[in-house]
Amino acid sequence: MNHHPNPIVTTAQGAVRGIRQGDTAAFRNIPYAAPPHGAGRFAPPQPHEPWDGVRDATVPGPNAPQSERKLGSVDMSPYFGTGWSRGEDYLTVNVWTPAAGGGDLPVMVFVHGGGFVAGSTRSALYDGSAFARDGVVLVTLNYRLGIAGFLDLPGAPANRGLLDVLAALHWVQENIAAFGGDPHNVTLFGQSAGATIVGGVLGTLEATGLFRRAIVQSGSGLGAFTTEQAARVTGAAAEFLGIEPHVDAFAEISDERLVEAAARLTGIDLHTETHRDPLIGLSPFSLVLDTQPAESVAVGLSSDIDLLVGTNTEEGNLYLVPVDKYATSTAGDVGDAAARSHPNPAQLIETYRRARPEASFGELRSAIMGDALFSAGSWALVDVHAAHSQSATYAYEFAWRSQALGGELGATHAVELPFVFDLAHLPQLHGPAALLGPDKPPADLAARVHETWVRFARTGDPGWDPYDTERRATMRIDAEWTQVDDPRSQERQVWN
Repeated sequence: MNHHPNPIVTTAQGAVRGIRQGDTAAFRNIPYAAPPHGAGRFAPPQPHEPWDGVRDATVPGPNAPQSERKLGSVDMSPYFGTGWSRGEDYLTVNVWTPAAGGGDLPVMVFVHGGGFVAGSTRSALYDGSAFARDGVVLVTLNYRLGIAGFLDLPGAPANRGLLDVLAALHWVQENIAAFGGDPHNVTLFGQSAGATIVGGVLGTLEATGLFRRAIVQSGSGLGAFTTEQAARVTGAAAEFLGIEPHVDAFAEISDERLVEAAARLTGIDLHTETHRDPLIGLSPFSLVLDTQPAESVAVGLSSDIDLLVGTNTEEGNLYLVPVDKYATSTAGDVGDAAARSHPNPAQLIETYRRARPEASFGELRSAIMGDALFSAGSWALVDVHAAHSQSATYAYEFAWRSQALGGELGATHAVELPFVFDLAHLPQLHGPAALLGPDKPPADLAARVHETWVRFARTGDPGWDPYDTERRATMRIDAEWTQVDDPRSQERQVWN
């Protein structure tokens, strides 16, 4: 990489011109796969055509077709971005790297969340400057969402959004050395739907050799739909669009109509004789696998990958507090959450009530929802990975409470992200209805969380004891950091 104010890097497809910002260089909107249009929206990702000359990589590009997504009274625009920025050539990566050049730097590749229907590299929270400042090459990527990315269609490969992530990892292997990165030291990390995709990649044989470490932030190793469940979603989408449930018919439909159809698919009953809905009705899209990622890891896939897995203490609050359903929760709401989540709802409620004798109905409801969505599948993933001795396994719980929405938002879903990216100072994250609330977080919390993620990427050790199925050592991250053994033993065991 040259030292010009607008550095140029030559990739396998052609040269790209980035932009220098202080000690870092940023390259945006670099294609890793061909534009998915027409029938190609439902095909595996294809190589991008080479280009002549130097491609401008100084401004954000388009993102995957999506609806604007809101969550009640909390401002999640720094997380979801501003909706759909149109353009077909959106299977792209952004790269941040130290401007001083050098080589063999650790590489981190981030997969965004958004319920499999929203999000992009354009979101303010995913600026990689702090990683580059600290000697890491940071890659963020767009992938296909909604119907194009995850609807299980006869005649099309499943999990096309996950296939996009694999294609981006191949691009990293081929090109990242030109940006100063070490292709042999790649950490794949993601949050929410992105973390569940990372779990899916861990359970995918085709991913072997593409990365060395992984971080799963509020994802699930048990979050995939069965093909039977996915077929119900496909049938509902076809019915809404008035077409046959086959790839040939869907290939004729515009992106606008597919986005509209995706938004109409919530509330489908995915409960079957053998399986519950792992997303408890919150999204009609997920990975589609008849073997859950945790089950694939249990039999030895990714046993050579160092793994860091964690959740936030009050994940479920995000789905209740901003829509005024937390304080108004009743015993019936708790029962409904338990029935959606667990084969023995009465036992589940009794366990949570025993562990939290002072809890309100809102707290019980939120805890059950959060564990159904994230913790149960994270406990399963970390347990089965720790059973293999070829690599290290670590666990964390993020417990710092945001005082947003009258102090009720708490240590909710997504609240750790500004700290991971060392962006907790962003003005749009602060205020009574913003993710981090009106108060300033502890001064050193973002620096320490970010440094811990960088340390794990560099060395495979975040700085506390490894997780094993005897002690279950877990770092509880708050204003103070405390290592605890099996922090929520009773509640964890009721999900087994």
